[in-house]
Amino acid sequence: MKRIGLLVLGLAVALLASCAAAIPVEEGASGVADGGVDLSSVEPDSNLTEGCMEVYDPDVDYFPHKVSPNYASGWSVEYHNYYKVLTLHNPWRGAEETFQYLLVQCGAPVPEGFGEIPAIEVPVRTVAALTTTVLPHLNELGVLERLVAVDRFDNVNTPEVRQLIDGGSLQEAGTGAGVNTEVLIDVDPQLIVTFAYGNVEYDTHPKLIEAGLPVALTAGYMETSPLGRTEWLKVSALFFNQEERANSVFDGISGRYAEMAELAAGVEERPTVLVGYARRESWRVPGGGSYFARYIADAGGNYLWRDDESTGSIPLSMENVFEVASEADVWLPNTSYWHSANDVLGADERYASLTAVERSSVYSNNAKLNEWGGNDYWETGVANPDLVLADLIKIFHPDLLPEHELIWFQQLD
Repeated sequence: MKRIGLLVLGLAVALLASCAAAIPVEEGASGVADGGVDLSSVEPDSNLTEGCMEVYDPDVDYFPHKVSPNYASGWSVEYHNYYKVLTLHNPWRGAEETFQYLLVQCGAPVPEGFGEIPAIEVPVRTVAALTTTVLPHLNELGVLERLVAVDRFDNVNTPEVRQLIDGGSLQEAGTGAGVNTEVLIDVDPQLIVTFAYGNVEYDTHPKLIEAGLPVALTAGYMETSPLGRTEWLKVSALFFNQEERANSVFDGISGRYAEMAELAAGVEERPTVLVGYARRESWRVPGGGSYFARYIADAGGNYLWRDDESTGSIPLSMENVFEVASEADVWLPNTSYWHSANDVLGADERYASLTAVERSSVYSNNAKLNEWGGNDYWETGVANPDLVLADLIKIFHPDLLPEHELIWFQQLD
């Protein structure tokens, strides 16, 4: 019996030793294990979202989770073992240049051969967001604690960010040519995210670059589909190595959007839709190739300028618009300034002749303004196109979503 017991004990020791040798090495461990195993060649199971790697091997893929655009056309990314190259193809309307950013895994050297392309260490530890559209991204990606500054407090609607503002943990840096670089230098963010119009009088990034601050542009507003705009969540994720989480969040959004669109796809009658309002006799309507035209089509509406291929807005005279749309079934002025029919008629008495006004079928996307006038439609709405689509379906075909309560749109009656 004693010999059998010793034999069993010996087998157990051998089994434990073999199991220990098979245990995968945790990221950030030293280069050589006690048993002489070279850890530098161990492939990580997930992207490193915190801190830096302690061991660097140029032959190891440190980004096993990756993203790529399925709906967006304004960006692309090339993955290499320890760095990524992000390219913005259309940073603003009429842009003749592209922007590139070299995102290097923290702990690895900056690769050679990329000239003056800005190099940014990832995962980013601190970030300043000078556009509210990326605030929901930071929240969804679970990195909101890394936010140190925003453009203007009054613009912010995301509740979690408002809590940070109220708690005094964020700085207000401003935007445009008047951005306060001293504030940004003081908080010392590893990344500043902003957008551009291609106009030096209004753009923020030239002044930031001149001050030697790390800046990257975002250009979701240039996309021609709602899901394309929302897919810039993946661009934000690149800076934090949060590709896996971004894919999961976006897949949920795109799936729900598809379900909503399918709900409205079979409608027999599609109400005619007018969008926008006149400003000094000039009425800019979205082009038929724009993201909002896509919203209307997916919600079961008949957009009156659907055959126009423009992706931006079309400037028209008030007379031109009235000729085409005086009998439109629904009018979506999409202005933050009107809250009732009196506001509509107070702006211009000629609106009274529109059929949509006569039938109280005027809806604007200003139901969620904060107390300073910041419109959540351009913040949380951009991040949740499935819910915006639900609002529009409710307006065009209320019987399809009887339980849905409007979120961003409200009736002006």
